[in-house]
Amino acid sequence: MASDGAGPSYGERVSYGPDDVCYRHPRVHSFTLCQRCGRTICPECQVVSAVGVLCSECVKQTQPSTAKRAARASRVTGRRIAASDTPVTYGIMIACAVVFALQLISHTFGGDEVTRTLWYAPLYSLPDAVLPAGMGFEPWRMFTAMFTHSTGFLFHILFNMYALWLFGRNLEQTIGRGAYLALYLFAGVGGSLGVMFWAYLAPETINIPTVGASGAIFGVLAATLVAYRAARVNVTSLAVLLAINFGIGLIPGAAISWQAHLGGMIVGAATMGVLLATRGPRRRAARIGSLVGLGVVLAALSCAYFVVMPAIF
Repeated sequence: MASDGAGPSYGERVSYGPDDVCYRHPRVHSFTLCQRCGRTICPECQVVSAVGVLCSECVKQTQPSTAKRAARASRVTGRRIAASDTPVTYGIMIACAVVFALQLISHTFGGDEVTRTLWYAPLYSLPDAVLPAGMGFEPWRMFTAMFTHSTGFLFHILFNMYALWLFGRNLEQTIGRGAYLALYLFAGVGGSLGVMFWAYLAPETINIPTVGASGAIFGVLAATLVAYRAARVNVTSLAVLLAINFGIGLIPGAAISWQAHLGGMIVGAATMGVLLATRGPRRRAARIGSLVGLGVVLAALSCAYFVVMPAIF
């Protein structure tokens, strides 16, 4: 059959036109078009995708950047943590891990600037008038110290995170997220107060710094002990574990702040006592008021040096 001149007939070979060349390789002919931009692409430039054949540039444009992928991953992780039963525990663990990584970096490549900025010593609770030039009253260190760990002893953070994962999640599910967060923060401050008040008995410790995450962890353990005891659960194994770890800090030369452990345990147990005394949906207002009152008491105790100075002064 003869052709009518409109195009090639069946069985005839199609000839390449002047525009049937790859946009990246002008000397290579092709009939394949990118499904997104419509440009001609040769076999070397073709990328098979779910929507058809694309050129390499369109593939790059459709793929998210590294920053977008990281942001998306962080959002997904955040949603998973928020949706879990124990987001506060996991949040605290992540915060401690991030701070520890920053501590390690500054320890390895700097002068421990991160640790020095976050740790606590009784010296930072003194009034400005008695401090050396360049120093000042820095009460926020009582909070920042509860997220720090020793960079020279890896088991410090490993034990704390394991204890938090083992006991913290169960405690958070038992008392609720808000109460659990308050308990952790109060216990952390209690650990700093233990170090601070010890300076009254041993004034030479006024400028000895402490990385105080263990105070908050011991507070969580003591609170768990009180909660289990109230529920008539056998607490022998937990009590032994708590006693052994506290006793390790009393070993001479251990370089462990047992004062922070003791302070954290006292405040953790006291906070749990308040929560148990005000439990029940009808006593929510009393619970909130009691926690606020306990927070005020801790804040007042943190200013004790303004009333009575250590004997060194």
